[in-house]
Amino acid sequence: MAAKWRQLSLVASALVLGLPLFVIVAALLQLVVGGDFTTLSHLWQTVIPEYVRHSLMLMIGVAIGVIALGVGSAWLTTSCRFPGQRILSWALLLPLAMPAYITAYTYTGMLDYSGVVQTSLRDLFDLSYGDYWFPQIRSVGGAIVVLSLVLFPYVYLITRATFLQQSATTLEAGRSLGLSPWQCFWRIALPLARPAIVTGTTLALMETLADYGTVQYFGVTTFTTGIFRTWYGLGDLSGALQLAGLLLVAVIALILIERWSRKQARYDQRSSRPAEPFQLSGGKAWLASAACWLPLVFGFILPALQLAGWSVERWQVWTDIEFWQLAWNSFALAFTAALLVVTVALWLAYGRRQLPTRWVRSSVAFAGLGYAIPGLVIAVGLLVLLSSADQVLISFSQKWFGWNPGLLLSGTLFALIFAYTVRFLSVALQTVQAGLAEIRPSMDEAARIHGYRPFQVLRAIHLPLLRPSVLTAIILVGVDVLKELPATLVLRPFDFNTLAVRAYEMAGDERLADAGPPALMMVLVGLIPVILLSRAMLKSQQNALKEQDFVPVTA
Repeated sequence: MAAKWRQLSLVASALVLGLPLFVIVAALLQLVVGGDFTTLSHLWQTVIPEYVRHSLMLMIGVAIGVIALGVGSAWLTTSCRFPGQRILSWALLLPLAMPAYITAYTYTGMLDYSGVVQTSLRDLFDLSYGDYWFPQIRSVGGAIVVLSLVLFPYVYLITRATFLQQSATTLEAGRSLGLSPWQCFWRIALPLARPAIVTGTTLALMETLADYGTVQYFGVTTFTTGIFRTWYGLGDLSGALQLAGLLLVAVIALILIERWSRKQARYDQRSSRPAEPFQLSGGKAWLASAACWLPLVFGFILPALQLAGWSVERWQVWTDIEFWQLAWNSFALAFTAALLVVTVALWLAYGRRQLPTRWVRSSVAFAGLGYAIPGLVIAVGLLVLLSSADQVLISFSQKWFGWNPGLLLSGTLFALIFAYTVRFLSVALQTVQAGLAEIRPSMDEAARIHGYRPFQVLRAIHLPLLRPSVLTAIILVGVDVLKELPATLVLRPFDFNTLAVRAYEMAGDERLADAGPPALMMVLVGLIPVILLSRAMLKSQQNALKEQDFVPVTA
């Protein structure tokens, strides 16, 4: 009986976390069953074709960009030796610490008409407005470039792991048949890594569809900007729900593609001995080094230097009490949300370990879908749900007590933390499950024999062993919460700002220098999980090299 109640509680917890998505799905079902396509028809005749066109252009452009940057740098740093290769193998993850909308602000500040690049060109060649052509950064092309520079590490990370694990005998057979290093890459390594490339590209495209700050600042109309415009600009909640539903369908399609790609991963050949790298020399070595440094320079180093310059220019902000109040709001919110998310992840992951039934496994997997759903979609569904709950509470309180309690759920920090829990639970869940997988089931059985109850086993045995995983999960979720923009914009309480919102507001007012300090603070905090991930990658690579006799092959 106790096991049945625990199973019901686990399933119920997962369903509660999925309520915002149910609201969006219900709106779509109501539209299909009711047959009232008036709003959707109007949107289709006016704005949806533009949303679809721009979204497809972004997806195609970003896919090409992240594949070119991610796969190329992954192959070079894995299979070749050249100057700077050791540093680049982990430094290429640094663009993950830079939110896309922050990179958009920095490049606008550098490349816009009043930016340092065009100003220098005009001063150097004595030009004036209209005398020369310069690419427009605030455009679909500019958004593609910015998103590609920020998101290519997704492809790089997953593809590089696959390249490291590919069979050495397969590549050596290609070399023995007379294939050059380039032919080995194109005809052997690349086809074997295709599932990993698809997986990484799918993750980058889901982030592209979820992006709001970059496309809004560049004036590119997509589904995310359309939802904001329909809801806040026109006050049409029904239209916003329908647009959110269409975006949800697109994201689900990408999830299915990613799942399909993972099924194909069984075709990847693996070996206990990693392939030996090629030693590049002369011009080839320096060309490979330059090819890997360019995405790092443009994706992280230049934006970071621009933020540092703005922060020095606005040094007085760092002594402003209001700025540190913003920082406190952001960090307190991130820490609170991270603790709650990790607690829920422990509850679900440990419940799945104790009761691995089909219902529990499916419910936990469903609860982890939130990370693939744009924060704006979650915010729209959650606000509709909590607003309805508030109306019920107000009606009940007025009827029985003659008192109006006001909004207790929507428009409060509760709504914001709820959205963060739905959005980032998957990050903590995967980290905790990875830690639990390293604890042998025999330890659970031994503790139960000695009379320990399940939660006593968790508290006395698992939590001490899970301390590194829990700490990592708290850091990862906290940094993600700190950078989240769409959900925070929609659900934050009145007159409650965070660093992300302040940077967005300053950039929206064209006060880019004032956006520097809050943006730099977020980037510095975002470096923490990237450094942890880089250290894990470096340790893994060193262990792999210890298992083989390293003999470089001259290319």
